Amino acid sequence: MTTNNPILRSPVTASDRLLLEIQRAIVEGDIAAGSKISEPELARRFNVSRAPLREALARLERCHLIERIPNAGARVVTLSAQGLLSLYQLREELEGLACRLAAENMAEQEIEELRGLLDQHLSSQRVREGESYYQEAGDLDFHYRIILGSKNSYLINILCDELYFLVRMYRVQLGMNGPRVSRAFDEHKAIISAIASRDGELADLLMRRHISASRRNIELQLQQMGN
Repeated sequence: MTTNNPILRSPVTASDRLLLEIQRAIVEGDIAAGSKISEPELARRFNVSRAPLREALARLERCHLIERIPNAGARVVTLSAQGLLSLYQLREELEGLACRLAAENMAEQEIEELRGLLDQHLSSQRVREGESYYQEAGDLDFHYRIILGSKNSYLINILCDELYFLVRMYRVQLGMNGPRVSRAFDEHKAIISAIASRDGELADLLMRRHISASRRNIELQLQQMGN
């Protein structure tokens, strides 16, 4: 299955490769949330000149991983309860719609591939034992595949380009573990069943409930961290 997202395809230029490396470091927390961006430090760390670095930082700002604060310079976005609420309110609405459209527009083969992806996720010992549920980016991500299945280019641009990596940052650093793992997996199965039944209304509802439950799970972790 091919992806429409240029960021997730194999990087072509040095700037693309640099973007991917910094993006991954931010999403996975190797570059800490809320930390100040130092161009000289990043240039040394990734062994690049300032010109491609600045281009990469501008692209990271457009996908909301970096924010510029007046009189304080550029920083990695902070993970906060208010930021989560604002992001997931939008995500709930848009992914619910994407799921509704996927029920109408996904080909049977795409639905079978989605089932296969879920089987692949279940093959992970961490998922089977309810320890954690981590999904790689792009075509290995259940949500990403459904968004592509909507066949709506505007939704895909917003959810797979503009907001995708900020959502991943919350999901990766504050993602599913414990009892939420089994429930989330069961919710994924129910969503696929609704899509396969071509029940767009139910698919929309189930996706909204799923994202709302995920938000509450992350909110709890943020509270425990004091954020």
